[in-house]
Amino acid sequence: MNSKIIGLDIGGANTKLASSDGKIVELHYLPLWKNTRLPEVLKEIAQRLQPEKVAVVMTGELADCFEDKEQGIIFIKACVDSAFGPSKVSYINNVGRFQHETDDIRKLAAANWAASARLIGKELGDCIFVDVGSTTSDIIPIVSGEHKAGLTDFERLCRSELVYAGTLRTNLAALLEKVKLERGWCRTASELFATTSDAYLLLGKIDESMYTCETADGAGRSKIDAMRRLARLVCADLSEIREEEIYEIATQVKEKQVFTLAEAISEVAERNGLKKIVAAGLGEFLIKEAAEKLDMEFVSISSHWGEEISKVFPAYAAARLIEM
Repeated sequence: MNSKIIGLDIGGANTKLASSDGKIVELHYLPLWKNTRLPEVLKEIAQRLQPEKVAVVMTGELADCFEDKEQGIIFIKACVDSAFGPSKVSYINNVGRFQHETDDIRKLAAANWAASARLIGKELGDCIFVDVGSTTSDIIPIVSGEHKAGLTDFERLCRSELVYAGTLRTNLAALLEKVKLERGWCRTASELFATTSDAYLLLGKIDESMYTCETADGAGRSKIDAMRRLARLVCADLSEIREEEIYEIATQVKEKQVFTLAEAISEVAERNGLKKIVAAGLGEFLIKEAAEKLDMEFVSISSHWGEEISKVFPAYAAARLIEM
């Protein structure tokens, strides 16, 4: 393992990087649906690190700036190949293998979890690999070293192997139709007023440095800013709702996300006869609570490879796989 072999995980919002020795870990907020700086940032990385080999996984092809997934894949590949040179770059597909020129290009779509699952299968054996990132939660059954998940996001959503909610970017109105306040149940406003990052900032699960995405209102990332956004979820401001009630809303966000995660994990576990959870991502704390609720064995990626690697695990897995 060395720092000259790197893995890239190019998502719709974030591009993550890790070297195969784990000494280099980076996260860049690069939303593809805006005037993306992905080409420039990749070229800067190439010049700064001068890697010998680059392994790439992607999920950013789903961004709605592209007409379809194929257009997104072609754009991302062009950016990577231009920055590093095609001879240095290898792409991992949705079965966790390196793509050949003759393979269907659409197999590269949403394949970051497949790289993670292949490394987990080799290192930790049969389990349900759960990765809760900023935007989504992957719930991947691994049996005899191979993943048994659906091969597209569409298929995985249908099989509860993908839950489209994460630790930072999820609209709270998508999680909670109602919240319980002192005066009783209150319906929420179906607007992008607050996100999960606001709830977890207030609860102390993330700090301002980990709040890497944009805020819903374009304001700051302090606790008072987050409280204002959570108040708007029930069409209130800080003169209308007490601080204790705002923190209670944040707690209900976490409880709902843990419940949803546990429900999906339970379904996948029952279908595949698995009893162990291996957890990665910024949302490891959510997975731990879900595992406790289900009374399942819990293994943390942070405890094996470190907290920073856990946050960018697909990129790290991609880098490791190119050495195997």
